Amino acid sequence: QVQLAESGGGLVQPGGSLRLSCAASGSIRRNYAMGWYRQAPGKQRELVARITSGGSTMYADAVKGRFTISRDNAKNTGSLQMSSLKPEDTAVYYCNYNYLGMVYWGQGTQVTVSS
Repeated sequence: QVQLAESGGGLVQPGGSLRLSCAASGSIRRNYAMGWYRQAPGKQRELVARITSGGSTMYADAVKGRFTISRDNAKNTGSLQMSSLKPEDTAVYYCNYNYLGMVYWGQGTQVTVSS
């Protein structure tokens, strides 16, 4: 079992920044991928960004150039730096662990972008 704990969500004005963090614990394998997903009300959960153990990253088109994903393999932590936030970024953000198809999710953290 792997446990994921997210933190860092909150209310921010359009154009502002937030940093989400994710801490993994439990039976962690070495070469797992970490991802951030989000789910807005009435919409399906979607991939925001993903990073492999080797540091390769990918981003959804909607967040490219605004969000940056990173991780610390030694500490089993990850983060999502979000800048130039827009109202349409409002959602519950989930941290994701994926090792060869074994997937675990965090409990989610709310991000609200509003003036």
